[in-house]
Amino acid sequence: MHTDTLPSLKYLSSNDLLTFGLNAVAYLKPATVDGQEVFAIHAADGSQLALVATREIGIVAMQEHDLEPVSLN
Repeated sequence: MHTDTLPSLKYLSSNDLLTFGLNAVAYLKPATVDGQEVFAIHAADGSQLALVATREIGIVAMQEHDLEPVSLN
């Protein structure tokens, strides 16, 4: 990928992500719900799909639903 295309990637719509096949990609993000630390599963477009108790459960849940876990690091 050319570095001159990176700024334009910020402006991809949900439909653009689907075009690239990212509807099968998800990521985990730490969250706090009612004072409890949990993990939120997010779709590639950033929409929250579910909350789970641990990172490990989140990864298994994504795989069971045919989502490819990706790292944002």
